[in-house]
Amino acid sequence: MSSLTAHRSIVGEPEVVEDGALLPKSSTWHELKAAVSELRTLQAADGSIPEVASHAAAAVLVARAAASLRALAPALPHDAAYLTAVDADLARWVETGFPVPDFYDSLVAFHPEQTRADGVRHVVLFPMYTQNGQSERLLEAVLIEVIWPDFVAALEGDAYSNAMFIPVRFLDFTAGYDTNSAVLFPETVSIADRPVPPFTWGAIFADREAARFRRVVRAAVETTKLELPADAAELLDDQAMTEHTFVMWDLIHDRSHMRGDLPFDPFMIKQRMPYFLYSLEELRCDLTAFRESVRIEHDAATDDETRAHARHVQYAILFDRIFRFPLTGSRVRNYDGLGGQLLFAWLHQHHVLHWTDTQLAIDWAELPAVVIQLSDQINELYWKSIDRPKPSHWLAAYELVRGTLAPHPASQWARGLSDEVLAGAPKGYTDAVLEDEFPLSMFYEALGKKLRAVIDSTSGITAASAEPASSLES
Repeated sequence: MSSLTAHRSIVGEPEVVEDGALLPKSSTWHELKAAVSELRTLQAADGSIPEVASHAAAAVLVARAAASLRALAPALPHDAAYLTAVDADLARWVETGFPVPDFYDSLVAFHPEQTRADGVRHVVLFPMYTQNGQSERLLEAVLIEVIWPDFVAALEGDAYSNAMFIPVRFLDFTAGYDTNSAVLFPETVSIADRPVPPFTWGAIFADREAARFRRVVRAAVETTKLELPADAAELLDDQAMTEHTFVMWDLIHDRSHMRGDLPFDPFMIKQRMPYFLYSLEELRCDLTAFRESVRIEHDAATDDETRAHARHVQYAILFDRIFRFPLTGSRVRNYDGLGGQLLFAWLHQHHVLHWTDTQLAIDWAELPAVVIQLSDQINELYWKSIDRPKPSHWLAAYELVRGTLAPHPASQWARGLSDEVLAGAPKGYTDAVLEDEFPLSMFYEALGKKLRAVIDSTSGITAASAEPASSLES
């Protein structure tokens, strides 16, 4: 008899799933969440449980978690193979003495991309780290719901095919997601020393993206006294509308990676490269989503719902990029922050964004063309890079950013890299980049002091927990 089986009689095993078992307030879900939360306290950073004295208690907790999953299984027929594999992975973890967890089989069996329909729910249990959350590979239990509006299904099935894209909302989660993490990616799951399987899905929490956007942008608009068009103001008042907007943005953004006239590998995934290259890649994809939304908005064949969301996507990209991105996180190689700084400065220097008499103003009619100009600049950089050696591409990318943003006065790159670095390996180039190569402007330094508490308050936010920024104490 396995250790897991031996402990099943201790916790019992419901024969039928209770009504509402997939609701965040259900006793079955809470039993699973409680067991996983307690197990996390016994795990080391790599996910193992090295203290032999803790193994008996851990086995009981694993049995409780497994029993809860079996109780939930009848309500999740679309995840039957996955839940069976999780049960086996948990049992093997107990039987082998709680080493670094290996959830390869359950990871391979999980296919949320096969049931993309609005409202479909999944209970996800994996040992994993959470991007922008925790770096330890601890167990996480997450109750999620798919967001798949008809207009997004039509877009994905037509010009923006992206079979791996899964937009979701949080219903509940364990502590690793009580953070800034808004993604669930298979590559974060612990599979010990196994070969990496092909990944077929990636989930993005649109409700968290929408909720923190609404809170931060509302505060930024109040602070800068920016007058919003009526359709932009709608996003700050309607969570569901904003969720759908972020789903459309994410769909086109994610599809844009590895498409177009690109270097062989724009991410240089297996190499360490200057962080401003990551900035340009992420910004390129966002600006592609922006320009595609402009095209969709003005296409005579676009239906009214999709046209409205296309307009909303433009606002979402603009406001998230210029208000939240530059001020979120540390200044250590903050590539998303740098991309936001670049967009703001580009708009200011092209005279469609104005900071006058301590009030922000935007020329809304002129804005799309100027944003697309920046997109064109990045696209041209990529197109030319096909004919350049890597160091030359890196230097050209730096000059593109430097043409709009002021580098740190101590920058080696700004002064000109030495012949020794220029003739050496790429590592020398990367090592010469300062952790904060392009510091915040005086505008952002001042705005950051006003928005810091609001931005910090969005850690762990969901649609259910969101509050208007104006209700927070300044």
